[in-house]
Amino acid sequence: MDQASRIIAGWSGASGLIGSERIALAAWKRAVGKRLAERTRPAKLVRETLIVEVEDQVWRDNLRSLRHHILRNLREAIGSDIVGELEFRVMPPRREPQRESGKSASTPLFDDADGIEDPGLRRIYIAARRRETA
Repeated sequence: MDQASRIIAGWSGASGLIGSERIALAAWKRAVGKRLAERTRPAKLVRETLIVEVEDQVWRDNLRSLRHHILRNLREAIGSDIVGELEFRVMPPRREPQRESGKSASTPLFDDADGIEDPGLRRIYIAARRRETA
């Protein structure tokens, strides 16, 4: 029994509903498996070349050696008319979410209270400043 993706890819009326790029991107995880799909991301389809982003140069080199095997899996999943070649690119590093620092946005980086050496007077000054701004 043919897979649904192959039937949709071969259906002439599907091009208006579902583009070739969308079919190719959706078939990526099935073609490479869960572990490789976690470390790669299909980015776009340019003509018949599927551009895939990888974590680093080592992954790019290793996946290049598996290119023919991956292409065969893609052809089995969606047919041979959509993806004819693979291009692996190193993706830019992702930035992790930043936590806000302990100081609020209204607190200046340099605090006037830092210049007061006596800890008791410093606390009194900070408390008085808070009362004024509240």
